[in-house]
Amino acid sequence: MARKKQTDSPFMQAFPKTVPVMVGYLFLGIAYGILMSVNGFGAIWAVLMSIIVYAGSLQYVGINLLTAAVSPAAAFLMALMINARHLFYGISMLGKYSEMGKWKPYLIFGLSDETFSVVCAEPRPENQTEKRKFFWITFLDQCYWVAGTLLGSAAGEVISFNTEGLDFALTALFVVIFTEQWLSADSHVPALTGVICSVVSLALFGADRFIIPAMLLILAAVSAGYRKNESKLQGKGITKEKGEEFNGQ
Repeated sequence: MARKKQTDSPFMQAFPKTVPVMVGYLFLGIAYGILMSVNGFGAIWAVLMSIIVYAGSLQYVGINLLTAAVSPAAAFLMALMINARHLFYGISMLGKYSEMGKWKPYLIFGLSDETFSVVCAEPRPENQTEKRKFFWITFLDQCYWVAGTLLGSAAGEVISFNTEGLDFALTALFVVIFTEQWLSADSHVPALTGVICSVVSLALFGADRFIIPAMLLILAAVSAGYRKNESKLQGKGITKEKGEEFNGQ
């Protein structure tokens, strides 16, 4: 089946896909900006963190790292543990990002959890328009995060807030994105695989250590599914390239 021709600009193709992330990131960014302000950091520092670091979970944890007596080595290890999951995101995006040209460095940098949830559902880009769409998805998501951070920092400097529970906003956004992907997906096998692997890892390793084992299990399951699907396609006489096109429909 030929891919449906897109007539809208890359920006207009990308923007509707980022609306759920926009809603979540504005609130998350506002919460982060408020927490930074309450802990004595001005708006410029909060915004720079969102531009340069751009890692929601690490930025929230980073507030404590910045205010406590934590050694650089401990901070490095903490950051590595928190963001290790991005290694698996990157592996799964190798095919789609392999020919991105000048967009590739920024797309790698901007591959947040929520951006990954959007671009992983997109077919592999085949032309410059589709490549620019990937750029706009990534760039818009970061703009939402930075804008929310700026608003939160500004509000935190003029209004007193009770910040209890603000850090739960990140978890809430993950639930919303998962629900949206579940409702829009044709197959629930990938989602169920992720849930089962996560629950098993949580039971075996505990809440503090389950993320990396869960990612390894998910990667193994997805790889096994890919090989099985590839074998079926080859058995039917379908080439790898056509198989990838088929899977992207």
